[in-house]
Amino acid sequence: MKINSSAQTLPEIPLREALAYWLKLGFISFGGPTAQIAMMHDELVEKKRWISERRFLHALNYCMLLPGPEAQQLATYFGWLMHRTWGGILAGTLFILPSLLILIALSWVYVEYGQTPFIAALFFGIKPVVTAIVITAVIRIAKRSIYNIQLAMVAILSFIAIFVLNLPFPLIIASAALYGYFAGKYRPALFTKSNSGHATFSKSAGPALINDNTPIPLHATFSKKRLMHQLWIAGLLWLTPIFLLTVMSSWNSLYTQLAWFFTKAALLTFGGAYAVLPYLYQSTVETYQWLTAAQMIDGLALGETTPGPLIMIVAYVGFLAAYFHEVSTGVSAILMGSLGALIATWFTFLPSFLFILIGAPLIESTHSNLRFTAPLTAITAAVVGVITNLGVFFAYHVFIPDGIGSAISWLSLGICIATLFLMTRFRWGVIPSLGLGAAVGVLFAPTGILLR
Repeated sequence: MKINSSAQTLPEIPLREALAYWLKLGFISFGGPTAQIAMMHDELVEKKRWISERRFLHALNYCMLLPGPEAQQLATYFGWLMHRTWGGILAGTLFILPSLLILIALSWVYVEYGQTPFIAALFFGIKPVVTAIVITAVIRIAKRSIYNIQLAMVAILSFIAIFVLNLPFPLIIASAALYGYFAGKYRPALFTKSNSGHATFSKSAGPALINDNTPIPLHATFSKKRLMHQLWIAGLLWLTPIFLLTVMSSWNSLYTQLAWFFTKAALLTFGGAYAVLPYLYQSTVETYQWLTAAQMIDGLALGETTPGPLIMIVAYVGFLAAYFHEVSTGVSAILMGSLGALIATWFTFLPSFLFILIGAPLIESTHSNLRFTAPLTAITAAVVGVITNLGVFFAYHVFIPDGIGSAISWLSLGICIATLFLMTRFRWGVIPSLGLGAAVGVLFAPTGILLR
């Protein structure tokens, strides 16, 4: 691979080799965004040396400012940088395709066989592990984002707002953003500490194919004409499916509402997938009643056991919502469940693609702009409060499965405490922890679960 030093031209990186890597990453990307980003850095910067350290971190900083799954956006970014628009689309798609197919299959197994003794015992052991994972997520995000008393108050007030007052999640996020804007304007010192939660990567990699001095290619420079053209296409990609779903059923139909709901959810995922999980719970369980509380917890368990971004749990939600809507109509519930999963995935990830393909040339200059970053810092602090609420919700349903006043599941509580100890003290990963919980569930689940 020869480096081309002419202006506005990137070195040639074989498209076939790049696509093979993105597909491989889609199958092995367990462990959440931090692990996924570390995998990309190890391969792209350290081994293949396609991207320099500085350009990798520059792209990562941009993706961290956006709503949506930052690891998937980072893959899209590098695919776009190396192979233009179609390179970005293919990179981002291959990163999520394996987890989409796996989750559709697991969702089918869950609705068809989830009540069999063996599967029920598996989920009995996995649920307290999921609760522990949510608790560790709260701790991790709090360490990253809460570094003064004002931000701690934002987190506490957000928890009170959603737990006690049951205020809508978007209202909490909007209020935090408004506070961040004005506080950043009048008290900028509150937001001067970096809130990056990612490890500093090694600087030992050798010369990269796309290095610090490689000129920006023409397709990555800002063009007002190109922007207007891309916005028109983006609108078409969003409006056309909405229009077809409305014509085929109605605006109030399940499938149109799935499309509209997941569009809103996609724009609220500042701070990663755990930030939007409370909104998913509040809407899908309480407002729309597409899922039960137990099914939502089971969905997170499935999401944690599959590769790809955790936000792919939306495919599970879409599948179950459509499956149970159609199961009594005589229509193929499996087929319509798959359609629900595809709708949820399309409208969740479409904005992520558009933010990269449209926004990168326009917004890259905002990394150090406090007017832009202060609201996001306040939002991340608010996310700590709403995820804490999610942890309380999970703990309540897992440890007291039959409601307040009923017996406590001491086995579930013990699994959760043991998992917290292993993950915090010995840094156990998600997959080993889930495997241990599943094994304990199969061996020691209450006889009421095993015999039903």
